[in-house]
Amino acid sequence: MDAKYYTKEGLEKLKEDLNKLKSIERPLISQQIAEARDKGDLSENAEYDAAKNAQSMLELKISKMEELVTNAKIIDESKLDNSKIFILSKVKIKNLNNKSIMTYLLVPESEADLKSGKLSVTSPIAAGLLGKKVGEKVEISVPAGKLTFEIIEISR
Repeated sequence: MDAKYYTKEGLEKLKEDLNKLKSIERPLISQQIAEARDKGDLSENAEYDAAKNAQSMLELKISKMEELVTNAKIIDESKLDNSKIFILSKVKIKNLNNKSIMTYLLVPESEADLKSGKLSVTSPIAAGLLGKKVGEKVEISVPAGKLTFEIIEISR
């Protein structure tokens, strides 16, 4: 499995979610299986089948999350160059089509949240900005067409 990159906060959230699955969800499903088993004949027990299926799905999810945590790499912000746009850059850009100014933090895909201004580095806009410097103009193809942005500021 390829390593996925996380901020320190993003990895902590992943570990919290994994812990919740193991300490809360897993015991709940075990309890549901036990209750269904107590109802008698397992061959015709839909509740038992559903609980066992849910348990399988949960264990698969736990396994995948454990693998993510094991292979996770934390991004060392101190080694990032502020003269160009990279992951974890905070960028202020001006849309030259409509003159609006936006500020985004470019984050790993798993931490993207547009409402809080966190843009995935794999999104078309972020991908088009990577490696660019302040003052550069860049034309980016988005689903709605082509947009031209001017890079106003880069910070951390």
